[in-house]
Amino acid sequence: MSEGKSGLVVALTIAATLGGLLFGYDTAVISGVTSAITHNFVDPRHLGRTDADFLSGLAISIALIGCAIGAGLAGPISTRIGRKSGLLIAGVLFFLSSLGAGYPEFIWGLFGGTGYHALPAFLAYRTLAGMAIGMASMLAPMYVAEVAPPEKRGMLVTFQQIAIVVGIMIVYFVNAGIQAGHTRAYLMTTAWRHMLASAAIPATLLIIAMLFVPETPRYLVLKDRDGEALALLKRLVGDGAAQRTLQEIKASLVQHTRPLLSFGWLVLIVGIMLSVFQQLVGINAVLYYAPHMFETMGASTNKALWETAIFTGVTMTLFTLVATFTVDRLGRKPLLITGALVMAGAMTFLGFLFDEHIVSVAVGQPGAGHGPSYLALVAVVLYIMGFSFSWGPVVWVMLAEIFPNSIRGKGMAIAIAAQWIMDFIVSLTFPMMDGNAYLNAHFNHGFAYWVYSACALLAAVFVMRWVPETKGRTLESIQHLWRPGETRPAEEDSEPVAP
Repeated sequence: MSEGKSGLVVALTIAATLGGLLFGYDTAVISGVTSAITHNFVDPRHLGRTDADFLSGLAISIALIGCAIGAGLAGPISTRIGRKSGLLIAGVLFFLSSLGAGYPEFIWGLFGGTGYHALPAFLAYRTLAGMAIGMASMLAPMYVAEVAPPEKRGMLVTFQQIAIVVGIMIVYFVNAGIQAGHTRAYLMTTAWRHMLASAAIPATLLIIAMLFVPETPRYLVLKDRDGEALALLKRLVGDGAAQRTLQEIKASLVQHTRPLLSFGWLVLIVGIMLSVFQQLVGINAVLYYAPHMFETMGASTNKALWETAIFTGVTMTLFTLVATFTVDRLGRKPLLITGALVMAGAMTFLGFLFDEHIVSVAVGQPGAGHGPSYLALVAVVLYIMGFSFSWGPVVWVMLAEIFPNSIRGKGMAIAIAAQWIMDFIVSLTFPMMDGNAYLNAHFNHGFAYWVYSACALLAAVFVMRWVPETKGRTLESIQHLWRPGETRPAEEDSEPVAP
């Protein structure tokens, strides 16, 4: 592929992964406002501890319900009106929901919905934001996978995760910058609004980008627009490979869409379980509650926000780059297995650090969770490193690759919807586990982390046993890995093939 054509592929990838940037931005922006949400919408209700923890967790994680809805809708949207148009819709939803979540009283207040009575409007706008995230989480990697040549596809699809973690890192710094120099009272009254509304800026960039990019060649073939598909393929892979690639796409779409189980149950189960395990390892419990975690270690509100930005955001960005430059060289399975084992070790270590006797011996500070525990910080950073070079980016690569062309929209929609449902469960249950008096009496706040550690070990076993290697294959050849009636995918040579 020539330098000019390579540049076009990269440009289209960057445009599409603005959806990933917004995905990360809007997902992590909530980390700066968790305490403000509780203060403004939950505390005034004077609920019991269990009810308050549940309502607080619901308000913080409600976007994830929208994510599941959005991911489910993205499948038919991608098939009927296109990958590009779906991302454009996601950008508009991002824009509207960001402003609405920051100022939920804007219209709701006309009906008496001010103060904590604006909670229903806040939940509605965050659900709308989640729908946009869910759509972007499916459509952006699908778009990239369908314009990328096979020998570069793994690297280019990891741009999605790079965009996600860059979005996370940016919003951590934005949150810290908005709060900088102000008291905690400012966060409770004003800063939280600015943090949530700030997502409207990158949403505008996504809307503009989607107005100028083309549709993917596979979607064009799906809609019998072969001439447009061939012209675009010539720009993407060159004149020599364009006709051959077009014929491969057409052969895989003899039936433009097939029943979901045309290739057996295993491909769907693998897609769903990759998505589920990506969340069961506990990543979003760490991302959402990182400032809270640093505060429990003794940091002030401002310091906790900066520590989150520096240690969490920067670490995720750097180690996602490791995946970018190794996923096409080392393969998908080795990264997933290694990352799962690193996360399991880090979470086990972190869980033990909440035992006051272990902490007092290790760092010379009595009382678990009080004072700066640098060992706990090391465990969090190690965990984020493990996730960032493996289950963060590589799962998106796998989901974009493993489903055959004729069922990709439906398969990805189901798998990613399952991911967001599990994300919601993890995010909702973390504050309930962390605040449970019985669990804390017996496990010293370590219970949730040990659960995530066990899930990471199960994830490693699952990958070793059931997930095929897809490195270097064309999207059309990957469908031959899934053969109905077999208990596992056939082992085939996975050497790189020509674009």
